[in-house]
Amino acid sequence: MRNFVQPGDSLAVAVPYAGGVTAGQGVLVGALFGVAAVDGAQNAVIEAATQGVFDLTKEPSLAISAGARVFWDNTNRRVTTTATGNFSIGIATQAALAADATVRVWLNRVPASGA
Repeated sequence: MRNFVQPGDSLAVAVPYAGGVTAGQGVLVGALFGVAAVDGAQNAVIEAATQGVFDLTKEPSLAISAGARVFWDNTNRRVTTTATGNFSIGIATQAALAADATVRVWLNRVPASGA
């Protein structure tokens, strides 16, 4: 196919955060969420994985059930189960206890409405 560009499982994005990003952290650029493949300063262009399963920092003291929809809290740069004001990024593939620092997430960008 002549118009094929790339698979899309990772994309080059400019880091939007003043403090930069560390490899393995989530990054939200407009409506595009990915996980940084490398460290990058603000405005640096890095590769970000847009598909797959990742352990991501979650909201402290929040227990998350396996199968729960999860959202990206871009202000605090962490996963939450609160939809309001946050960006849908996928589904928790394993339960995370309140004491856990991370939650395992399958990136699939499930719409908040379930549609």
